[in-house]
Amino acid sequence: MSEEHTALVQAPGRHRGAGATAVAHPNIALIKYWGKRDEELVVPRTDSLSMTLDILPTTTRVRVDATARRDEVTLGGVPATGEALHRIVAFLDLVRDVARMPQRAVVDSENTVPTGAGLASSASGFAALAAAAAAAYGLDPDPTALSRLARRGSGSAARSVFGGFAVWYAGSGADPAAADAASYAEPVPAGDLDPALVVAVVDAGPKALSSRVAMRRTVNTSPLYGPWADSSGDDLTAMRAALLRADLEAVGEIAERNALGMHATMLAARPAVRYLAPATLQVLDSVLQLRREAVAAYATMDAGPNVKVLCRRADAQRVAAVVRDAAAGTVVHIARPGPGAHLLPAEGR
Repeated sequence: MSEEHTALVQAPGRHRGAGATAVAHPNIALIKYWGKRDEELVVPRTDSLSMTLDILPTTTRVRVDATARRDEVTLGGVPATGEALHRIVAFLDLVRDVARMPQRAVVDSENTVPTGAGLASSASGFAALAAAAAAAYGLDPDPTALSRLARRGSGSAARSVFGGFAVWYAGSGADPAAADAASYAEPVPAGDLDPALVVAVVDAGPKALSSRVAMRRTVNTSPLYGPWADSSGDDLTAMRAALLRADLEAVGEIAERNALGMHATMLAARPAVRYLAPATLQVLDSVLQLRREAVAAYATMDAGPNVKVLCRRADAQRVAAVVRDAAAGTVVHIARPGPGAHLLPAEGR
């Protein structure tokens, strides 16, 4: 862990080893994160920008247990195993390293967003875990340090530390410590924009190919990846300006082209990475039809078949009805900009 993580300092007078509970929400990238330049540190190749939602939160409690011989992790009431357990234990090891506390922990996490379906469950999950674990081990991180810490669990979690719109910097420099210090998220101003994001879940099941594997394959084999990454920087500059002037149409157009470009890089990978399902295309067609009817509606997609539609708050119910009817079995949620990761009041207070 880099020297910059010493910003996760011990809080004066804070009880070490207490329990802490945190809540975090998923975020949806409008300028996508796809591709790492350092897999161990989870440092991305490009900057990204997202909107944190006010729905589908993760609630995580971490309690330090001096008597435990191993970490105990429960996800949705079920003991964690395999890769999920490994990632959480490795993340707790990072926190323990900074806190200089070797004691193991008991972790209980509840997701309300489907896991592994391209709906940013890892973003809310690791943002909540970062906030709760830091507090349980007696650390007092500033928001930048907490963002960097959350990034080590899942890259997009760096953005869920903040509410509303946030940009996650790729940083620069070949030295790992410098790259780690320079890669964090921070809030982005958005004028008086009043957006909604309609989340169309066409398939809530786990993906056949994880984002980590798909990302690596795309970066290593797709001839379209380099041009998309270069253009993504221009998209981000344009997106920040559009947010500042509260231009929803421009925000939507930029987000849609950035997402479709990312999926094009995946389709050009060898072998191809294809997350788009027939129902995905039906929902995308319904978004185009909404625009023909003069409704400002724009699609974005992460690494999965589900579609998120950016629109004005006043149009959200109409957009939700149209995309729900576009493909049989589609479940729709309406989100607005939501809060950043935060601790819940301590038990007994």
